[in-house]
Order: sequence, then structure tokens, then C-alpha cells
Amino acid sequence: MHNIKTLDTLLKDELSAMETYHQALDKLREDAALGESEYLMPIYEGHKYAVSSLQAEIRQLGESPSEGSGAWGAWAELVLGGANLLGKTAVLKTLQEGEKSGAEDYNKALQDTELPSDIRSLIETKLLPAQQSHIRTLDRLLDAAA
Repeated sequence: MHNIKTLDTLLKDELSAMETYHQALDKLREDAALGESEYLMPIYEGHKYAVSSLQAEIRQLGESPSEGSGAWGAWAELVLGGANLLGKTAVLKTLQEGEKSGAEDYNKALQDTELPSDIRSLIETKLLPAQQSHIRTLDRLLDAAA
């Protein structure tokens, strides 16, 4: 049951990320001069992959995965809404902070000695490296915006 809770927490993080990127992409597409959406779309797709992977792991453990992001999603919506008012740099910084938080959650999960090897492998080889790549992409976008 402990593993289900860990996976469900990671799944809610990823669902929140998908919702946040969806909102950010909508905002950035409103301004046709902003080219960031072409860089953010692969990150959004990466979070979709993570959601699918985590849902599959939860189902393999005989449980039903969460369908919503819960409080994280509401918080992300509130923060991104405020960032939207401040402009694209604030949006990118908000996304970057979310990615860093997600990476911390993956690293925390990896510290769990009871985490099954297949889940550990998924996090180590796919999900955490993708998260780190997302952070690097956002770093580059923020550097270009400065």
C-alpha cells in the first residue's frame, strides 16, 4: 500500500503538470510572436507519458489511479493565473519551479528502500531524466528571455 501512495503522489504531480502546461500553452499561443510554445509542447507530451506510465504501474499493483491532480492542480492553476498577469518570464519561472519540485519528488521516491525495482527503474531511466531535461529547456528559455 505504501508504494501505491508514493505512485499516486507522483501521478498527481504529473497530472498537475499536464494541467499547468496546457494552461501555459494556451496563454503563450495567444501571443503569436512568442515561440516558447514549440519548446513547451514536448514537455507537455513528456508529462502525458509520465501520467500514462504511472497509471499503468498503479493498475499493475491492483489499484485504481487518481483521475485528478487534487490540491496540487488547484494550487498550480492559482499560481499560473498570477504569473500570466505578470508576463511570459513569470510563466516560465512558474513552470521551472514546478519541474524542480517534481524532480525533488522523484528523488524522494528513489530514497524509499521498499520501492520495487521496476518502478525504481522507470523513475531512474525515464521519468527523472525527462524532468531534468525539462528544467534545462526552461533554463534556456529563461536565459533567452532575459
